[in-house]
Amino acid sequence: MKIGFHTDAFNTAYFSFEKCLGWAQANEVHYIECGLIDGVSWIHGLGYQPHVALYEDPILLQKKMDSYGVRFSQVDAAYPLSGKDGPLRGVPYVMKSIQWAHLIDCPCVDTTDGMQPPEGLTDAEAMDAMKRSYEQIVEVAEAHKIVVNIEPHGYFTTKPDMMARMLDFCDSPYLGLNMDTGNTFIAGQDPVAFLERFIGRVRHVHIKDVSESLAAAVRGNQTGIAVSQCAIGDGVNADNIRRCLALLRDHGYNGVLSMECEGHAGPMIEKSLQWMRQTLAELSIPIEQ
Repeated sequence: MKIGFHTDAFNTAYFSFEKCLGWAQANEVHYIECGLIDGVSWIHGLGYQPHVALYEDPILLQKKMDSYGVRFSQVDAAYPLSGKDGPLRGVPYVMKSIQWAHLIDCPCVDTTDGMQPPEGLTDAEAMDAMKRSYEQIVEVAEAHKIVVNIEPHGYFTTKPDMMARMLDFCDSPYLGLNMDTGNTFIAGQDPVAFLERFIGRVRHVHIKDVSESLAAAVRGNQTGIAVSQCAIGDGVNADNIRRCLALLRDHGYNGVLSMECEGHAGPMIEKSLQWMRQTLAELSIPIEQ
């Protein structure tokens, strides 16, 4: 398997994307994931946000990433597709992200739903709308040979039966699952059981631990964690993560394990990286560079 990280780790440190590339190079991490910005943002333009704007030239950016020895495992276009504005705002955003990902040789684009039930829509209406949205999105994904992943992060996607229906929206190898160990846990699910049910659809994995205090306060009442304030291995989800890694190993998964945690400008994510490398070694899982 391959180790990567989401640049969300450096949101609070106000890193630029290039500074994240420097961290990856210094720590011998060769896969990166970031959010995509559709438009202009002052904080991004000033170099205080670790994500990438769609106006940035993908070929030139790829050359820069190559100089650091880093490539994308996935780009994050997770505007909620379940609300009434999902077709209006989310679908064009995801489609542009697919086209951009193709140009920069990024294999996956991440998508999700909203954290709350969509206002003004029944569950059935929202599911019907999302099905139409994903049918349009996957048509573009197939043309560009980019995998569109659905991440458990919201009201629908953290419910296994709903996720099963969503993964069946389209009969296509270009619609898959981005497993998230932290979001499934905080939503009150068993991450191991969730992963086991969908193991054949997994195309990308977020590794996220959960602190004991956060789990006690909100588990079962929230559907996702913006950024985990807990080093991987230090929380109450560590054993579930270990078991998920073993399950992925036994199923032959050889994709990216993308770390998601607050970086504290380096120390916390470096501790997570050390735990990941040690745990993969203990589980006899080779790390591919």
